[in-house]
Amino acid sequence: MRDLLPEETRRRRALARTILDHFALHGYDLVTPPAFELAEVLEKGLGALDPGDVLRFVEPESGEVCALRPDMTPQIARMVATRLAAEPTPIRLCYEGTIVRRRQGRAKKHRQIPQAGVELYGAPSPEGDLEALRLLASVTRAVGLGSFVIDLGHALIARALIDAVPSPLDVEVTDALAQKDASRLVALLAGGEASGVPKRVVEALVALPELAGGAEDRPGEEILSRAEQLFAGTGAEGPLGELRALWETARGSGESGLGDVLRLDLGEVRGFAYYTGPIFHVLAPGPGEPVGAGGRYDDLLGRFGLPMQAVGFGLHLDAIARAREAAGLGDERPRRVLVSADPPGEALAASLRARGIATAWRAPGADTLRYAAAHRFSHVVTGGSEGAVQIIRTDKPEVAVEIAADADAIVRALGEQPPLVFEQP
Repeated sequence: MRDLLPEETRRRRALARTILDHFALHGYDLVTPPAFELAEVLEKGLGALDPGDVLRFVEPESGEVCALRPDMTPQIARMVATRLAAEPTPIRLCYEGTIVRRRQGRAKKHRQIPQAGVELYGAPSPEGDLEALRLLASVTRAVGLGSFVIDLGHALIARALIDAVPSPLDVEVTDALAQKDASRLVALLAGGEASGVPKRVVEALVALPELAGGAEDRPGEEILSRAEQLFAGTGAEGPLGELRALWETARGSGESGLGDVLRLDLGEVRGFAYYTGPIFHVLAPGPGEPVGAGGRYDDLLGRFGLPMQAVGFGLHLDAIARAREAAGLGDERPRRVLVSADPPGEALAASLRARGIATAWRAPGADTLRYAAAHRFSHVVTGGSEGAVQIIRTDKPEVAVEIAADADAIVRALGEQPPLVFEQP
């Protein structure tokens, strides 16, 4: 767990606001699930949960086992299956909040993970998948990331092939696929435990780590054609056909085409036991992990008694912040004014607030500029010549503008100044 101090909180809220405004622009309604949930609801949505991944407790009044939410998708599925069951489809919902779980890799020290995302219910494939992919690309651009790719796969490709591998060898094969470790796959599938695995399945599994790409150096058509040869006669053949159709449509042309950012990854096994169709994640320089991920999960609502098709994705706000930092993106700070002129004193501060300018009052003093900078005020209004005040920018204190001590004139002067842009720390 961690605290967020004022500046980081402001950046986080600004990022979340940009994302939620973009979702609203596309017709998604915001919902807010509770911070904790009955464990049985989460288990329906996520399957068996590792006790080490979830913070559980016993609710004192009912004796029910509850948990701090490790994911919001099951909670929103519960909402749809109960309180929104009568709504016409498709149902478009979005969310933003914190989940709590054990985190692997770079962010392991943080169990509190901020997310925002969308859930699209009742939209069939491929139409729903296309909407989700296009929204994922557009929201990534909306947060300022111009250099990113979306890796597209299909959960049933790897699942269909791994189903032919006996247990417990299937767990090791899955792990090797997750690591893109082709040499380990060869060794595992050459052993005696894999003697009953069909030769075509072995060849397909060994090739999966290499079936990725889609840029000019390795066109998607080349990858798909190779996969069609390898998957012929296996359970992966059907899912591959679905993936090809989605790939060709999503690349498209015009403003909605994703040809410049869409890539293929046929060996992706992230969440393949949960997803039922296309899966995707978006990668950008900097974080060392996806900044967002999602896919189709048509079985989820059925576990809550209301079978319905579903697709969605979540964005990891910390990862997006690191990607923005790596891209050198500046941060436009809102105007906040410290009035330290008497007269006009607190009356001016009240007038500026009435006009929508965040303002605080502080009695004049020698350390006013240092105080204002420390508390992230963008401008200071100090005393000037008779009937006037000075407006000073805290990032450029050597520049001062003298103006009449009138709230409307000050608002106009603030609006004429360029925004204050600060580099990511």
